[in-house]
Amino acid sequence: MVLRRCRRLLRDEALAVDTMHDVFVNLLVHQQRLDDRGVSSLLYRIATNLSLNRIRSQARRPEDPSTEVLQRIAEATRTEEIAHARSLLDRALGREPVSTATIAVMHLHDGMTLEEVAEAVGLSVSGVRKRLRKVKALVEATLAADGVAGEEAA
Repeated sequence: MVLRRCRRLLRDEALAVDTMHDVFVNLLVHQQRLDDRGVSSLLYRIATNLSLNRIRSQARRPEDPSTEVLQRIAEATRTEEIAHARSLLDRALGREPVSTATIAVMHLHDGMTLEEVAEAVGLSVSGVRKRLRKVKALVEATLAADGVAGEEAA
């Protein structure tokens, strides 16, 4: 029932499954508030709210090409992809503090949330966001200097 609701609202299988998992995590976190009646309607309401929140988040922060390039760099697996990614990042982040690269790796490669990264590196969430925007801008500038389109970069 929960997965069906998420699928209906999100129209994306992977996102629906992730949201469904979030529904049950949310339910476990708030289990002390549960009583035996109305559990199905509670699940339905949580699924609806989380799905709508995801839709709103996507509308506020649509994927941009630089994020896609950074994600492909983070997910590089073949030797030549990794070598190209390293070269690009070395040129883009050459003058930046090591902590900036660390933040990018934690968030983009390790999948940590902004809050988790901020706690780990001792910065505020807005500080982490600012550093990630800077990484994106540096990568875009490096790609532009190389004359490479975002789709061909990684």
